[in-house]
Amino acid sequence: MILDWLIFGSRDQIIRKKIPLKIGYFNNLALLAYIPHLSILAKDVKIDPYQYCQSESIMIPEKRIIRRIQSGGCAIHCQDCSISQLCIPFTLNEHELDQLDNIIERKKPIQKGQALFKAGDELKSLYAIRSGTIKSYTITEQGDEQITGFHLAGDLVGFDAIGGLEHPSFAQALETSMVCEIPFETLDDLSGKMPNLRQQMMRLMSGEIKGDQDMILLLSKKNAEERLAAFIFNLSRRFAERCFSQREFRLTMTRGDIGNYLGLTVETISRLLGRFQKSEMLSVKGKYITIENHAMLSQLAGHSVAVTA
Repeated sequence: MILDWLIFGSRDQIIRKKIPLKIGYFNNLALLAYIPHLSILAKDVKIDPYQYCQSESIMIPEKRIIRRIQSGGCAIHCQDCSISQLCIPFTLNEHELDQLDNIIERKKPIQKGQALFKAGDELKSLYAIRSGTIKSYTITEQGDEQITGFHLAGDLVGFDAIGGLEHPSFAQALETSMVCEIPFETLDDLSGKMPNLRQQMMRLMSGEIKGDQDMILLLSKKNAEERLAAFIFNLSRRFAERCFSQREFRLTMTRGDIGNYLGLTVETISRLLGRFQKSEMLSVKGKYITIENHAMLSQLAGHSVAVTA
């Protein structure tokens, strides 16, 4: 017996897999968090109580899986969301999760090209990305766009507004995306009452600072080839953390966006991708990347140990 189709991904990135029910497993269970519209009768599905999603640190109990399947269009709550390991809910207990869940507004899909917020907007909320990709950017004095980051599912957007209480940058969807809106004042108040939440917020902020430091090093110390290799390597690592394949993935950003972010021209990006493909390090088909030699990519990116496929 076969479950007709398991559909996940954004509108711009649909992946379909037929799954034999007799196996009793869902592959990539964490991806169910991205499909709140999925409607399947739990009684017809046999699920392993603790199925892992690539990373052995992510276990999803059976009761959570069934509740997620039965939701069929209802909002995914924090305790049910598979990307909670990367987001604010990580380390919170059940009572704390309930309090956090009560203040979160789950917004409708944000369409490709739509702004999440603009530079100069008052800081009202932080945004946790549930699915899709958001780019952040500023406008230079010359009126040019300068991309400052690409944010994936599990990332929080808006931290840079906390200091001045207004957004210094823009955030725009690169594909149809889903976000959770978290009112900042309420979150700040909860953080004062919940040490675990405060520590997690500090951990997330620390991660963003570390990312900025890595980017400064990337731009100041590495040549064009090393920059692009590091970008692809880091994307691969981030996809793996989210239970996607780290070997094969689709670039949701254009080559122009990548070049803007890395301080390179579109022509340089295209030439380097061709060089990487000729060396059999990568296979490139349009926006689809396949890493053929992870060790070579890791070495060029400046990492001594490659992540296993």
